Amino acid sequence: MILPALFFYLFAGVCVASAVMVIVSRNPVHSVLYLILAFVNASGLFVLLGAEFLAMILIVVYVGAVAVLFLFVIMMLDVDFLELREGFIQYLPVGVVIGGIFLFELLLTVGAWVINPTVSKTITSPIPTNVSNTEALGLVLYTKYVHYFQLSGMVLLVAMIGAIVLTLRHKANVKRQDINVQNARTPEMAMAMRKVVPGQGLQDSDAAEWVK
Repeated sequence: MILPALFFYLFAGVCVASAVMVIVSRNPVHSVLYLILAFVNASGLFVLLGAEFLAMILIVVYVGAVAVLFLFVIMMLDVDFLELREGFIQYLPVGVVIGGIFLFELLLTVGAWVINPTVSKTITSPIPTNVSNTEALGLVLYTKYVHYFQLSGMVLLVAMIGAIVLTLRHKANVKRQDINVQNARTPEMAMAMRKVVPGQGLQDSDAAEWVK
C-alpha cells in the first residue's frame, strides 16, 4: 500500500504543479509543454485507478494530437501576444466577477460534498469480472449508451463542418477546378494547329490564345 500511495502523491503533485505552470508561464510554448506534462501525469493517475483505457486515450488523443497541434499552431502563426494583452485592464472587473462566481460554486460544491463509503462497490459492481476494463467499457458504451454515443458523434461532425465553413475563404484570383467545364472540353478546344515559320517560333500575337 505504501508504493501506490507514493506514486499517487508523485503523479498528483506533478500534475497540479504543471497545471499551475500552464497558467503562470508567460511563454505560450512553455505552457503547452507543461500541459503535456500534466496530461502524462493524469494518465498515470488513471492507471493507478485501473482505468488503463482512459490513460491510453489521454496519451494518444490529448498528448499526441491536441497538445502537439496547439504547439505547432502557436509556433507557426507567430501570434503577437503583446497585442492580445492590450485592453486587459478594461475587462478585468468582468473577469473578477466571473472568477468570483466560479470560486463560490467550487467552495459550495466542496463544502457540501460527502464521500459515500460504498461508492467504490457501487461503481465496480456492474463490471463483469471475466473481461478487461476496456472491453467492459465497450460493452456498456455500445449497448446501453449507444444512442448518446451516436448523438455525440453527430455533434462533433456538425462542429467540424461549422469550423471548416467559418474558416474557408474564397479568393477571386485563385483558379479552381470546374468539373462541368472539364467534361465539356472537346479536342478542338484543347488543341490548336499552328504553322510555325522556321527561325521565328511562336509570335507574340498568338501568346494569349496559347495561354488560354
